[in-house]
Amino acid sequence: MLRLLCSLVLLAVFARAESPRTTVELLNGKDLAAWELVAMPATDLTAVCTYNTDGSLAVAGKPVSFLATKASCEDYRLHAEWRWPMNAGKNSNSGVLFHIASDPTGGTAWPVCFQMQLKLTRAGDLLPMNGAKFAEKLSTPPNAKTPQLDRAAESSEKPLGEWNSCDIVCHGDTIEVTINGVFQNKITQCAPAAGKVGFQLEGTPYELRNVSLSPLE
Repeated sequence: MLRLLCSLVLLAVFARAESPRTTVELLNGKDLAAWELVAMPATDLTAVCTYNTDGSLAVAGKPVSFLATKASCEDYRLHAEWRWPMNAGKNSNSGVLFHIASDPTGGTAWPVCFQMQLKLTRAGDLLPMNGAKFAEKLSTPPNAKTPQLDRAAESSEKPLGEWNSCDIVCHGDTIEVTINGVFQNKITQCAPAAGKVGFQLEGTPYELRNVSLSPLE
């Protein structure tokens, strides 16, 4: 029964998902109309995310939750830039979520989706979350609490306080990840292969800018 319900959820996501026809800027410097905060208990989005004077978005690290677009998408390039505070701790953690296909599930704060890790020194690792799957062999043991496929190259992150960029290309059931211009990961036969995109809140504040969805060439 659970498997059937998951299949119905994924079918609903695919039915709603659209490919962007032009580049869509998801942060407009004015409001957060394109976004929702998925938190338990429910929390006011504007109490957690506020625009800076330069148009970047200050994201509080709490409560543990995630931002998600209201619309689902497929076949796109997601570009996002983030930076940690100069005094960020070594355990600073967050992630880019994509192909979000459910509400929080499995007794966690997270949905069925894929995560591109933003944890310090680990940006570019890919995690299948709450039942999401891909074909490549995991870097962690099969029964690991946090399954993960490690990035392909050495860390390409910039020092604390500097802006980093990521580009996540989702084409059919294939996903490729680049960090600051360095290719870092690729997975295939991904399920789900469509859904919302978003960002985790895991305790450490950070900033976002230039978050956009573009059509594939």
